[in-house]
Amino acid sequence: MAAQKKVRWGILSTANIGLKKVTPAILKSPLSEVVAVASRDVSKAEAYIAELGLTGKATAHGSYEALFADPNVDAIYNPLPNHLHVPMTLAAAKAGKHVLCEKPIALNAKEAEQLRQIPPGIVFYEAFMVRWHPQWIRAREIVRSGELGELRAVRAAFTYFNNDPANVRNQADIGGGGIYDIGCYPVTGARFLFGAEPLRVVSLVDRDPNFGTDRLASVLADFGNGRQLSFVCSTQSTGRQSIELIGSKGRVEILIPFNAPPDTATAILVDTGYALDGSLSRREIIAPTDQYTDQANAFCRAVLDGTQLEWGVEDAILNMRVLDAIFASEKTGGWATV
Repeated sequence: MAAQKKVRWGILSTANIGLKKVTPAILKSPLSEVVAVASRDVSKAEAYIAELGLTGKATAHGSYEALFADPNVDAIYNPLPNHLHVPMTLAAAKAGKHVLCEKPIALNAKEAEQLRQIPPGIVFYEAFMVRWHPQWIRAREIVRSGELGELRAVRAAFTYFNNDPANVRNQADIGGGGIYDIGCYPVTGARFLFGAEPLRVVSLVDRDPNFGTDRLASVLADFGNGRQLSFVCSTQSTGRQSIELIGSKGRVEILIPFNAPPDTATAILVDTGYALDGSLSRREIIAPTDQYTDQANAFCRAVLDGTQLEWGVEDAILNMRVLDAIFASEKTGGWATV
């Protein structure tokens, strides 16, 4: 039997999310192999390769351009800081590489629109891994089944504490702040669940006086026809994440919506209001899965056999338009049209 064809990945930079989460998950994919790592400091690329046990299996490159030119690389994973997402994604795509790029895809929608220059035949995906997790797929199935009646509201929270000035999340000029880093998840999640785009948003934002980044934001988004998203995100609050789908006849709660553990089961609650404390909710157990591996598998299938991804460049632009409106509302103190 012939060996299964695999996508040969090059990792663009030694960013921590790649080292700790995404690259190990790619390595677990039967459709993937990691053949190269690039850093502007080649010793960092070599250390990255060694830590992942890829010595002798992957090439260390001392520049991003060398990675793009590597003929043994089919696809690039781009976890660079936010301001480098679009330029480096375009450079890789124009070199003939497929690109999985971290979120948020850009600093604004106008910048994201440059991704329309990606050549035909190149697979691109903005790395919202949650859309591949079975708990999100199941929640959307329940919404579409009508069990919740009409989906009225999505409520979410995503918070953590990080006040390290050296961390890229606290550097405003390269796209730091909570809205870019984690506020994009409730936005994507609500668009995924409603199957629609918001019409307008209003936000209340508090910024760190030293960093200039948004450290606390509350957002209300109007999806039309009485449908609403409300969420809070923060980079300087105790860690918390939640999402709740409230319908006319029932509700669903995803217990660990965004950073679901890869090696233990997760759960969603389905509640039709028999008890106000939720004690009579139906608990559905979701088997353990690594959502980053699920994402890699879907991406590889698109590369290897042309399986169409549900989301691409246009979806990434639409998501950035919502984030743009959130920042516009911060400035005016009123509603901003998406």
